[in-house]
Amino acid sequence: MTTRYDIKRELRQCYAPKNTDWALVDVPAQRFIAADGSGDPNTSAGYARAVEALYAVAYTIKFASKADLGRDFVVGPLEGLWWSDDPEVFITREKDAWQWRMLISQPDWISDDFIEEAKRAALAKKGLPAIAEVRRESLKEGTCAQLLHVGPYDDEGPSLARLHHEYLAAHNLRMSGHHHEVYLGDHRRTEPAKFKTVLRQPVQTAD
Repeated sequence: MTTRYDIKRELRQCYAPKNTDWALVDVPAQRFIAADGSGDPNTSAGYARAVEALYAVAYTIKFASKADLGRDFVVGPLEGLWWSDDPEVFITREKDAWQWRMLISQPDWISDDFIEEAKRAALAKKGLPAIAEVRRESLKEGTCAQLLHVGPYDDEGPSLARLHHEYLAAHNLRMSGHHHEVYLGDHRRTEPAKFKTVLRQPVQTAD
């Protein structure tokens, strides 16, 4: 039996890091389905609708790929790009000032046309208006500082403060893209103390 493609296995350095302090990693180019929004993800109805729509499209793509292309895969974990005019709001957790782009990775054999057809099928089946806002996204993050955070999301602040105020300067680096998070496991079935989140920040030489 052919092994199902699993992004967490194929890109272990990006989806299964062991280091809990910042270290550099090279992240290859990837393709995603994406949905954008702003505000506190804990209270924003738009955030909940976006995530629901992403999963509806992702699973439609998965099942269509298996049925039509004979290629099965594990739906990737939810990921998010986060940014603001003031990066300090991620340390202070001022969530109303956050901008976000939620993502789910796609295998390289899933074409743009395949995604669009899956969107149409998912919209017809689920009737979720937010599906129409799901779009394709490509990332080329390259060199990134990355660590595995274990614990509640709101405990990320000290690690981000160390990145912003110590690690970057110590390694002659500066931020060169949006803060990126990968949410491993299912937070609905996991106590916050055991949440596992990959924290990632694209960087480049400061000079």
